[in-house]
Amino acid sequence: MKERLESLILPRLKGELNERTLWWKGQWWSSNRFLDLVQACEEKLLEGGFGEGQRLVLLLPNCPLVLALSMAAWKLNGAVAPLNLQSGPAALVENLQVLDPWGVVLPTGMDSLREAISSAGYAVAESALEEPIPPVCGKPGQPDTPDTAVVFSTSGTTGTPKAVIITHGNLIDNTKRVFEFVEELRKDDVFLNVLPNFHTLGYSVSGILPLTIGLPQALVPGFMPPQNAVEAIREAGVTVMVAVPTMVALTLATASKGADIGHSLRVIICGGDRLNPQFDKRARESMNLSILEGYGLTECSPVVTVNPSLEKRKLGTVGPFLPGYEYKILDRDGNQVSAGQDGVLWVKGPSVTPGYFRNPEKTAERFKGGWFNTGDIVRTDTDGFVTILDRDTDILIVGGFNVYPQEVERALQEHPAIHMAAVIGVQHPVSGEIPKAFVILKENESVSQKELVQFCKEKLAHYKVPRKIEFVSSFPLSPAGKILRRKLREIEKQKAVSEG
Repeated sequence: MKERLESLILPRLKGELNERTLWWKGQWWSSNRFLDLVQACEEKLLEGGFGEGQRLVLLLPNCPLVLALSMAAWKLNGAVAPLNLQSGPAALVENLQVLDPWGVVLPTGMDSLREAISSAGYAVAESALEEPIPPVCGKPGQPDTPDTAVVFSTSGTTGTPKAVIITHGNLIDNTKRVFEFVEELRKDDVFLNVLPNFHTLGYSVSGILPLTIGLPQALVPGFMPPQNAVEAIREAGVTVMVAVPTMVALTLATASKGADIGHSLRVIICGGDRLNPQFDKRARESMNLSILEGYGLTECSPVVTVNPSLEKRKLGTVGPFLPGYEYKILDRDGNQVSAGQDGVLWVKGPSVTPGYFRNPEKTAERFKGGWFNTGDIVRTDTDGFVTILDRDTDILIVGGFNVYPQEVERALQEHPAIHMAAVIGVQHPVSGEIPKAFVILKENESVSQKELVQFCKEKLAHYKVPRKIEFVSSFPLSPAGKILRRKLREIEKQKAVSEG
């Protein structure tokens, strides 16, 4: 019989976590209190007709109810599908049409959203974030396999919604391997669960990993304002924070302004986007800790590579592959390349999704002979450490040469006045494309475009140097805090049209 998450987690809750299971709103919950919530949610779902192969959509911030409903749905051989509460009614209904759910759970007080979802024909339950859902009579969708644990909705780099199936086996494999592989993690750690739960890094690594291993976690509904997370770290004695680079930057900024973060935080595991290497230096100076950078995708549950320890890490890389992965790196012609050469990463292994939910065409497009095409351009060194160069769709072609935006961004971020940078390609009559940079300056710092161009000329080949630099105060971000280069490209195209 295949191992399931609830069969792994629930016995552990009864035996290992005891009085410190979840920290929520300044208090620690015992395992008994959480198990009571799981039981009550299971009863309500069962009464409403939820059963094997059904999907329950969670439109909730991080809270005890997210974890309790996950356990309850799994006990009934169903699945959960976390979505972004801030997506807006039209986008949410579009996702619901793909997911075909039994019902939707909302926080109380979301009257207009409840009305929009109900009007689209879906059953809705509203609940407080730490209490059982009320009675609800769901509308069964077409059943899926009970092996499915979670269905994540993601737009990737294209903006086109797709739903990724993650099985119990996927999550068990990935969470166990991460804990075993990252040498800095310990059996007495306390995790911070603050990343959005509709993002696989947040749901899986911040939420499910502590439960599968038997570690307490501090739940914070959302990261903004950063003071909420800082207070939770201090009050709950958090030792491990899973974050995206934007969160690292804001946490560092909050600490540098005098916020008391305490002395418990030991490790930040960072993924979801490229990390500015300067953040590591600032983290050591301001908080006496270092950052382990990793890489993953929703389709891989999510972790693929990670630096295993502060001693073994290589700054600027995302570490070696987790055990269990096979990988190959292919050039544009489909030939395998050697260490030190660039190519598209393909992977296979027990953490990799079986495919996209009810989308055989998309599954066939991304899988070939059991191998999954990540769409990411990478390079490995002789030790197997991976450098992410860019998404395949983000590459610039400048005069026939490949330019990876991340390489240009890293060069820009070495300048002492630069806080963050993002690079895209803009059309050019001679070169085809040229790099354009958008930069956010550090507070009270200044630098001219000419100075930055000269700075890049000293670090990059001439065709990689940004010819245009625009100073901005913010970037368009995904709900998980990832810079959306496609949005920057869209803005540039609109400017070009309006300027004639």
